[in-house]
Amino acid sequence: MPISRAEIATESGAKLINRLCKHWAHKLDVEQSDGQARVAFEEGTCLMQATNGQLTIALEALDDESLDHLESVVHSHLERMAGKDELDIVWET
Repeated sequence: MPISRAEIATESGAKLINRLCKHWAHKLDVEQSDGQARVAFEEGTCLMQATNGQLTIALEALDDESLDHLESVVHSHLERMAGKDELDIVWET
């Protein structure tokens, strides 16, 4: 299973995780605890963890095409939830 990871510099990591989890909980299986979360998509899993000044996201997908799709979905949702805060999101496989 292909894996991708992004480490994003932001002081709003926990806030972003909360927003994303609330948004996705209507359609997806979401597990959330203090500063971290797991979201199960049809094509893979997204793990998120907020620490001081950083949001770490790890994606695991069924195949490369699914991983590309998950990266795109998570990327666009992060930007939308961040509002005016600019995020530098670079996926590493």
